[in-house]
Amino acid sequence: MAEKKEPKKKAPAKKPAKASAPPRVAKAAPAPAKRRRKATEPDRPAAAAAASREEAAARPRWTGVQDLRPAPGATRPRKRVGRGPGSGHGKTAGRGHKGQKSRSGYRHQRGFEGGQMPLHRRVPKRGFTNIFRVEYDVVNIGALDAFEAGDSITPAKLAERRLAHGRRPVKILGDGKLAKALTVSAHKFSASARSSIEAAGGRCEVLSR
Repeated sequence: MAEKKEPKKKAPAKKPAKASAPPRVAKAAPAPAKRRRKATEPDRPAAAAAASREEAAARPRWTGVQDLRPAPGATRPRKRVGRGPGSGHGKTAGRGHKGQKSRSGYRHQRGFEGGQMPLHRRVPKRGFTNIFRVEYDVVNIGALDAFEAGDSITPAKLAERRLAHGRRPVKILGDGKLAKALTVSAHKFSASARSSIEAAGGRCEVLSR
């Protein structure tokens, strides 16, 4: 008999090789995130502004003199007169006994003393008030020695050094000593002040008021 040939076994198909994965690149470490403020901590300037707004809103709005009130506890209760002897202000209600001053509608002229000679007529008159009097800021020549030699002194400079007020005319008097030549401008000079300034080599200029 003819021998049957065994069929040749097919070799198993080779699996396709897996494509090699690309090499992993190390990722750069992320930059450290900035620390944020806690949500509970408010921004100080904003918080201060908000607090001031709340305080202004809570403060009562002042509209005029009619809204002025004394501080709580700073006032006493109103005196209630004519409420019986137990109150201490009963019967005559603090007005004394009878007479014109106890009646309603009482009035009197300023200085009236019940018919007797008032004080302003009992006191004698002395002197008078001169309505044309001129008040001067007085500066002595001894105070002018603080200036440098050759300076021109005016009322404005005297006011800067607080030797005069600056609102009234200036008069120079001769108290003290002056050893510098100065040009002094003022509204009035005494005779001794003028002679002392000129003796030191200075000059006097009279200003009009």
